Amino acid sequence: MHIVDRRLNPSGKSLANRQRFMRRAKAMVRKAVHETAGQRSITEGDEGGEVALPAQGVHEPSLHRAGSGGMREYLLPGNKRYVEGDTLPRPPGGEGGAGSEGSPDGEGEDDFRFALSRDEFVELFLEDLDLPDLAKRRLMEAEAPVWQRAGYAVSGSPSNLALTRTVRNSLSRRIALRRPKLDEIARLAEEADAAEAAGATQEAAELREKLARLRLRASLIPFIDPLDVRYKRFDPHPRPVAQAVMFCLMDVSGSMTEHMKDLAKRFYVLLYIFLKRRYKNVEVVFIRHTHVAQEVDEETFFNSPETGGTVVSTALEEMIRVIGERYPADSWNIYAAQASDGDNTASDNDRTAGLLTQTLLPACQYYAYLEVGRDADHFPPGFIRRESDLWQTYAALIAAGAPIAMRKVSHRRDIYPVFRDLFARKDAGQEAALS
Repeated sequence: MHIVDRRLNPSGKSLANRQRFMRRAKAMVRKAVHETAGQRSITEGDEGGEVALPAQGVHEPSLHRAGSGGMREYLLPGNKRYVEGDTLPRPPGGEGGAGSEGSPDGEGEDDFRFALSRDEFVELFLEDLDLPDLAKRRLMEAEAPVWQRAGYAVSGSPSNLALTRTVRNSLSRRIALRRPKLDEIARLAEEADAAEAAGATQEAAELREKLARLRLRASLIPFIDPLDVRYKRFDPHPRPVAQAVMFCLMDVSGSMTEHMKDLAKRFYVLLYIFLKRRYKNVEVVFIRHTHVAQEVDEETFFNSPETGGTVVSTALEEMIRVIGERYPADSWNIYAAQASDGDNTASDNDRTAGLLTQTLLPACQYYAYLEVGRDADHFPPGFIRRESDLWQTYAALIAAGAPIAMRKVSHRRDIYPVFRDLFARKDAGQEAALS
């Protein structure tokens, strides 16, 4: 027996070779995927595309015959000039050989470009990640009924008629009751007519009597009986609300450098991709603040310069206003990520803590605070750095039981480990510890 797989390969590529390459170069592909986070906008972070891989890392192992030693014989088709033992001259100027002369214009490409689909990109990006326990708990509280197929019923709406199941039940019943087939009745009628035409009166009478019994039986056993009819049955199943809103809060005062904003953007991209994988619909709201806060678009959020002091409570008040107007907590899963260098007006700390504990945290599925620092910050040995005002305020809330996640980052390489630390699966971490 021969089995031939005639399924079409996607986009004309070899599916088997692609899967083999993905398994062999998975570590390099994953690293390349993570490095693209800062080069994309937040809403484009989960799209596929090309990634650059080091050319020296994608060469496949192969076997080569030694250039010297051993006995070798060749059969070359189309040879009209050479016989065995002739020496082939080297092409002039290195043509056709593996020359070492460089390109005259200096252009070239050292990296290997590999295209990833959207599912492959996101799968590599988010493997071993899961929603934290807090988000899971709140997610199960916000449920909406979803109608799912639950077998068949003997009554229902005509629009839900299960035609295939009804016909199958009818066929089973007719076979079990031996209902005469139409072609059998037609054949018997032809035989009775032929017997009458031939003058066989006795035989024709018997055939007519048998034909009458078959027709009576067929009339008593209907083709479709009410007992055969089945309708598709649907039952309601509770499902989490499949929509989420992601609030990006960021301090844009003069103390926030471009390096800090880049760190915040990378974290926002990771969070958006992660939520997009878990929900059908994810909306993003950008709120920036100095001593005043306003909702802006993404371009303004990251690139428009601002000056002024720092009052964090203004951003929280703006977030409360947006939630009240567009995103009620009973219909939306609310996530918030705040990025700041930790500065805040001393008189505003108590108000910030009150807004969080009384209004925002009860409405949010998850609230993360990311304190970004300068990459060039160096302190002498023995120097104890004082915690920022905002960090001390949030640490006091956490000590009192507030569900806030806090981390510090000062370099790009810290972003992904921090994100994985916040959303890593507990079972995966336990298995890693045991191994």
